[in-house]
Amino acid sequence: MGKYANIIVNISHENLDRTFQYQIPERLQGVLMVGDYVKIPFGKGNRTINGYVLEITDEAEYDPLKMKCVESIEKNNSLVEGRLIRLAKWMKETYGSTMITALKTVLPIKKEVKAKESRNIQLVMSQEDAGEQLALYEKKHQTARARLLAELIKEKNLDYKIVTQKLNIQSATIRLLEEQGVLKVEAKRVYRNTAHGELSYEKCILNEMQKKVADEIKADLDAGIHQTYLLKGVTGSGKTEVYMEVIEHVVRNGGQAIVLIPEIALTYQTVMRFYKRFGDRVSTLHSKLSDGERYDQFERAKKGEIDVMIGPRSALFTPFENLGIVIIDEEHETSYKSDSMPKYHARDVAEKLCELYGASLILGSATPSIEAYYRAKNGIYKLHELPARANGAQMARVEVVDLREELKRGNKSIFSGALKSGIEDRLTKGEQVMLFLNRRGYAGFISCRACGEAVKCPHCDVSLSRHINKKLVCHYCGYEQKEVTVCPHCGSTMIGEMKAGTEKIEELVKKSFPYAKVLRMDADTTKQKGGYETILSAFANREADILVGTQMIVKGHDFPYVTLVGILAADMSLNVGDYRCAERTFQLLTQAAGRAGRGNRAGEVVIQTYNPEHYSIVNAAKQNYESYYQEEMAYRSLMDYPPAGHMVAILIEGRDSKSAIDLSTYLAETIKNVILKDSTVRMIGPTDAAVRKINDIYRRILYLKSKDYERLTVIKDLIEAMLLEKSKEACRVTFDFDPLNGY
Repeated sequence: MGKYANIIVNISHENLDRTFQYQIPERLQGVLMVGDYVKIPFGKGNRTINGYVLEITDEAEYDPLKMKCVESIEKNNSLVEGRLIRLAKWMKETYGSTMITALKTVLPIKKEVKAKESRNIQLVMSQEDAGEQLALYEKKHQTARARLLAELIKEKNLDYKIVTQKLNIQSATIRLLEEQGVLKVEAKRVYRNTAHGELSYEKCILNEMQKKVADEIKADLDAGIHQTYLLKGVTGSGKTEVYMEVIEHVVRNGGQAIVLIPEIALTYQTVMRFYKRFGDRVSTLHSKLSDGERYDQFERAKKGEIDVMIGPRSALFTPFENLGIVIIDEEHETSYKSDSMPKYHARDVAEKLCELYGASLILGSATPSIEAYYRAKNGIYKLHELPARANGAQMARVEVVDLREELKRGNKSIFSGALKSGIEDRLTKGEQVMLFLNRRGYAGFISCRACGEAVKCPHCDVSLSRHINKKLVCHYCGYEQKEVTVCPHCGSTMIGEMKAGTEKIEELVKKSFPYAKVLRMDADTTKQKGGYETILSAFANREADILVGTQMIVKGHDFPYVTLVGILAADMSLNVGDYRCAERTFQLLTQAAGRAGRGNRAGEVVIQTYNPEHYSIVNAAKQNYESYYQEEMAYRSLMDYPPAGHMVAILIEGRDSKSAIDLSTYLAETIKNVILKDSTVRMIGPTDAAVRKINDIYRRILYLKSKDYERLTVIKDLIEAMLLEKSKEACRVTFDFDPLNGY
């Protein structure tokens, strides 16, 4: 054991983003470990601060006689795991950030919070009486009461928060059933656990394809083979059952598992499926947890009291001792990419984490990201496929409507003839409809309603966006041109900006179908606490006939009475000035198609578009991922976009526009001098970001492209070194490797 500790102090400041060396006193020899959270003297006087031990060594960097000593180990405030410290260091070097920022990303909440009171809902009726009461609720169409009682009959004991937040049952319904003597709510002080219930799992028998995949992965684990697997399975193919089979195998052999799920897909049904299989050994993380609840889950993981952690990307940093498997479900989701420094992707960080642990990684999706499928095609990942639904059910029937033809027939409505008649038919039958506006971001695009073509940048093959100054601008290279009034493709004067919102759609729906009950789900209607659950609860209870919304309505929800999904304008996500727009369109349309016909009723999807020939729309309608992938990769290869090449977005932000412009120009000139000798790197920009100013902060952007990822990280390191010398510069510079969103 060495005598010196290299420690990074817990101060978020670039100038202190380095280690300081301290002597380890004799009383801490053999006790102090990498990852410990310690108290140290710092600066002049008697000032003490906290820091993290990054390294223990027997080599002194300077005179030991002048070196201060570590005062103490903050045992009660530390949940630090040595592997997570090493992971933070890798993230800092790979993505560009301060070390302290990387540490704060991977380290759990350090503040210990007192235990709190928890509420459970218990069934107090006999099974026979409860069955009679359930039949009465169903007869009176009291859907919410029936759903809650049905769950209580199955589980006997439910966590109050899971019922309200995941099962979408209102507190008033719970109180009513309590008054009727159906249930009782019991409060008790407990060690926080985010999943409660009675273990009542009947193990699912895997079909032949599921068993083949699970057995191959388990055989690799038994042989000590650790790698990354891509599980490509259509919606309903039973990917979750494969996950649980592998997790059970890992847990049985003393390992632990992390399951990442997009926050929006973390439904009650998902939580309960895992809980029924693994009981109290399961915990969950999500955005509604308090600091105390989150702390408790990490504390339980550290102490070995749980085996499975489920949650969004932050769950990746659960401090397990014997991590054996990491699973990333719906791996194509953009929410797995952090939008704050360090701008990491959970997929890549999970690969590094598994390397540190000697664990395996499973990526699952019906529509894998191009990056993941590319790696599988090139042998980096091992590909497994589930090409059919587990229960033999058929996918929804998809109809593509050409809005150009609708226009020729004089229909200027947002509803095509096929969609309108479909909605009327479902309303007559008492079935439900989801209307999806696949809009992402705020910038509109200019397109021709006669031929469907969007006005694109001649250099980047992405759509130009209309700015207030009536100029059309490319947000990748800065190209500008005057606003067009005549279509450059067909000569039509029917040029307009495609920019619609869900609120406007809701108004049109109510006007066209005045007898229908309509709900809207978007960022505005869900920003209040509980708004998301309230809307889903109402729709699940069939209190509305039509649900209008953005992409949040097509992820992770299972409504058996929804038999029609209308995609109002596929072009909204197809022409957003982003090279990934075709990929996102294909994924969104495929997800939307998966919402229809989830129960015993046949499903139908109507896709409305001005571009029915576009490969993403054609292949989404056919559910043909392979054909879509081949065309998309041909485009990416031609333009050197990821994964055919790599790019890093360098964002310069400053309160003064001149400072931002000057620094971006300085960086560009310096980089140019470096890459003049390196033909493998190309620079685009600098130019104003798509949104030039946010909260009085001016934004400039430049991109570097290269087939060699390492070359880009070398240039990133060079820029970071330059910025240290310009420490007084009133600007912030951040890096985003292979960005998922434009700037």
